[in-house]
Amino acid sequence: MRRKTFDALLTTGGLIMAAVLIVAGALLTWAHTFVHHEVRNQLAQQQIYMPKSGSPEIASPQVAPYLSKYAGQQLLTGAQAKAYADHYINVHLQKIGGGLTYSQLSAKSLADPTNTQLAGQVQTVFRGETLRGLLLNAYAFDTMGNIAGIAAIASFAGAGMMLVMSGLGAWHLRRTSPEDEVLPELTRHATPSPAMSV
Repeated sequence: MRRKTFDALLTTGGLIMAAVLIVAGALLTWAHTFVHHEVRNQLAQQQIYMPKSGSPEIASPQVAPYLSKYAGQQLLTGAQAKAYADHYINVHLQKIGGGLTYSQLSAKSLADPTNTQLAGQVQTVFRGETLRGLLLNAYAFDTMGNIAGIAAIASFAGAGMMLVMSGLGAWHLRRTSPEDEVLPELTRHATPSPAMSV
């Protein structure tokens, strides 16, 4: 194969790959921005605030290490949602349910339908677990948005590298003689000798 043809193919392929990576990077950037915007807007509408610094709610050793850095702030990010769900709501649910899960409390309540206190515990734990699950979904989506942002940066970096390599390929293409072969040794051996063509 002629070296010029080979260089032209690689240069064109590099430009196509760069274009694909730029489109992928743009879509991933859009996904990152969209997810973060939606998570923030949805959480903002809930008007959830972290306990204030120095309050007894945040003093617990099960809560303080995770919520102190967010003390008094409105819950707006995935990281805040996870901290609040796992280290505030869950701690309170464990106390309310005596360490039992919603399904365990519900089974006890079904076995003792006249126990109104137990029925109240079941309802409270159900509501808490529902809110906790919704907040953890917000955290999951926010994490996916972060991953999309990292992938966008990688796509743009890959596109930049492909553009540089394609530029070098185009530069090499102009300097190459039209008679040059890619692997001249193999081309020479592959050409049949005059004696064999008889």
